[in-house]
Amino acid sequence: MSDFIGHECGLALVRLRKPLTYYRDRYDDPAWGLRRLFLLMEKQHNRGQDGAGVATVKFDMPPGEPYIKRIRSDKHNAIERLFDITMPHERRLFSPKLRDVEDLDLKLKFEFLGNVYLGHLRYGTHSGNALSNCHPLLRKHNIACRNLAIAGNFNMTNASELFDQLIEDGLNPVGDSDTQVILERLGFSLDEEHRHLKSTMGPGSLRNLKGRELAKSISDDLNPIRVLRNASDQWDGGYVFASMLGNGDCYICRDPAGIRPAFFHIDDEVVAFASERAALVNVFNVDPEKVEPIKPGHALVVKRDGHIEHEPFTEPMPLRQCTFERIYFSRGNDPSIYQERKNLGRFLAPRVLKMIDNDIENAIFSYITNTAETAYVGLLEGIEQHTRQLQMEELWTKIQDESVTRDDLTQLMNGRVRAEKIAHKDQRLRTFITHDSARRNLVAHIYDITRGVVKPTDTLVVLDDSIVRGTTLRESIITILSRLNPKRIVVASSAPPIMYPDCYGIDMSQLGRFIAFEAAIALLEERGESDVLDEVEQKCLAQINLPNDKLTNQVAAIYDRFTLEELSAKIAQLVRPPNITWTGQIDVIYQTVDDLRLSMPDFTGDWYFTGNYPTPGGNRVLNTSFLNWRQRSDVRAY
Repeated sequence: MSDFIGHECGLALVRLRKPLTYYRDRYDDPAWGLRRLFLLMEKQHNRGQDGAGVATVKFDMPPGEPYIKRIRSDKHNAIERLFDITMPHERRLFSPKLRDVEDLDLKLKFEFLGNVYLGHLRYGTHSGNALSNCHPLLRKHNIACRNLAIAGNFNMTNASELFDQLIEDGLNPVGDSDTQVILERLGFSLDEEHRHLKSTMGPGSLRNLKGRELAKSISDDLNPIRVLRNASDQWDGGYVFASMLGNGDCYICRDPAGIRPAFFHIDDEVVAFASERAALVNVFNVDPEKVEPIKPGHALVVKRDGHIEHEPFTEPMPLRQCTFERIYFSRGNDPSIYQERKNLGRFLAPRVLKMIDNDIENAIFSYITNTAETAYVGLLEGIEQHTRQLQMEELWTKIQDESVTRDDLTQLMNGRVRAEKIAHKDQRLRTFITHDSARRNLVAHIYDITRGVVKPTDTLVVLDDSIVRGTTLRESIITILSRLNPKRIVVASSAPPIMYPDCYGIDMSQLGRFIAFEAAIALLEERGESDVLDEVEQKCLAQINLPNDKLTNQVAAIYDRFTLEELSAKIAQLVRPPNITWTGQIDVIYQTVDDLRLSMPDFTGDWYFTGNYPTPGGNRVLNTSFLNWRQRSDVRAY
């Protein structure tokens, strides 16, 4: 992706099913579980580089010891920093003196050795990158099963309404971020569950338990599914939460539309969760078929006693799994994602060939970002397949005319697609956290180019996984590629144009920043149809006080006036740098939504392309984002 957009956070949870002494004896490593957490987080490093956090629950600790230990970092290389601190010193960990030490003594001797480990990787978006924003977040209490650690990959469209609900329930929540609101809501529901169980077990009940006996019975009978069900009745968003209780219970839950991803692996030694299937496959060296997704609207719960259940906690919704996970966010070594990305490139091939008039002899094919490499492989396969088909048809015509020559056969046998590595992103410059003026200076140096392979008669076709804002194309990539002096540059996107805000975990909430929206506005102005914007504004204002389920997408009226080809042509004009001396032609090709759906039929979450939002709150975010743009306000739309 040539334009940076905020990532989806990463989750990892490891719940050991054996005592620490088991891993010491079998693997010669009582920190085996902690190392698995480190590997799961490192394998998902792509999902968050602005901070990280780790929390540990230790079973059966004596009075006076904390239920949950946590550490977080917002520094560079946060994962390595955390595990430098949490991982026991090798000399102490493998000391012969520990050979016969009991399980409890191991946990007492080493601060972060425990039975349940929770890790989180964070990408900061609107709420900043302060340490206080890093997960896991804690809710502390002196009763074990009322202690709570949560970490998530999510955004809620209705955080302000959820905050107001907490006020009505008599709480005084500190902070109104969606993370804090969810923590408070879960804590409130946990308290309600505790009170419910106490009333059925304590003095006056048939069981009439007291003291520690009562506390243990509540802990044993506490139902995390019921807690989630009561807490989530008004949640609107895309989310995956992982949580640990101080009593040792843990769970991970997924939104009812399946927007955010979550997977789990279970064997005799461990129950493990992660945001990406490939991380679990590689860390535990298991077949991908052994790693299952958390079902939408379900939670997978592991009780302290080891009982496991995978149950619904909310009403189901139509499945709308995020396509951007497959296009860009998740690592491409998952076998399904790998094939889907190849499909995206392959489906582009006919339109690319049409754009260059099937002249592959004078075309060079390359890609811009590493995440586009797999789609690039598919594009090359598609180009070769279509080219061979055209050559065979031409040859067959000559055979029928009896005009075929040896040169025709030689040309067919020797013809090949010219594929080259043109752009190299070999500097890890984090331009997205830099002030705009400094950013423009830095992006010009992100990519290096391979000189000497492009001729002045060549069309240079470069594939990107997506084009969101167009700023990196305009400020860097086109300028750099133009130095090769090709006749023409064609930029192909394996994703359709981003036309609508996202509000479920990706930092794409400001409508005015999308290059597709810029293009649509420019076309309206050229055609003298800017009054459409006034009409859309009035319709958005008219819906402000309507409930979410009565809202409709008003912004679609802007895009409906233009074809994909018209938008693409205008975008090609907009991404042309104003000061380059190169005079060649620039063209832009986007994936179609139809071909996107053919590429990944199980993933229908395409609201950023189509405006078809999976939850009622999506249309409110869209309308608010448009009104913010009209008012020249750069604030978040939710």
